[in-house]
Formats: sequence, C-alpha cells, structure tokens
Amino acid sequence: MSKALEKKSAELEQVLEKQLSSFKKGSEDWVKVGTAVAVGALIVYGLTQLSNKKKEKNTDKALEVLEREGLLNPEIKERLTQPKSSSLCAGLAQKVLFLGLALAKDKLYEQFFAEEGQAAEKKE
Repeated sequence: MSKALEKKSAELEQVLEKQLSSFKKGSEDWVKVGTAVAVGALIVYGLTQLSNKKKEKNTDKALEVLEREGLLNPEIKERLTQPKSSSLCAGLAQKVLFLGLALAKDKLYEQFFAEEGQAAEKKE
C-alpha cells in the first residue's frame, strides 16, 4: 500500500513540475508583452509631456506679445489659457466605424463575386 502511495506521490510531483514549467514558459511571453506595452506607454507619455511644454511656451509668448501691444483682454486670455479637451472615445469610435465599414465592404464583395460566379456556372 505504501509503495502505491509513494508511486502516486512521485507521479503527482512530476505532473506538478511539468505544469509549473509550462506555466513559466507561458508567463515569459506575457512578461515580454507586458514589458513592451509598458515601455511604449512610457515613450508616449514622455512625448506628450514634451509637446505640452512646447505648447505652453508658445502660449506664454503669445500672451506676452498681446500684452505688450495692449490687445490682451480677459476673453482672449481665457481662450488661450483654457485647456483643450480631447477624448479617447471620439478617436476610438472613429476607428470602430472604419473597421465596421471595412468588414461590411468585404462581405459585400464576397457576396457580389459569389453571385457572379454562381450566375456564370448556371449559364454553362
């Protein structure tokens, strides 16, 4: 009885070891993908920060020039300093729309050419 239990224990350990090794191999891929995504996000964040600083400098220069010329009033100052709002949803909705149009176009082409092929077969 104890030999059977020892044998079963050894088999279970081997199975567990195989599962852990396969999990490690699979997780290596996910770690690589996660690292690539994180690096990409950091690069994009850095670039947006750099571009925002440049925009702020240009706005400050424009405000100085308008103030020197005496053309700066509260309405113009508010327009220049008010942050521009951009939405992720608008860009995402546009991409989904184009994806839907592309899929619909492909389906229409498939139906059109399939009907044309069937019509040619019926004539023969």
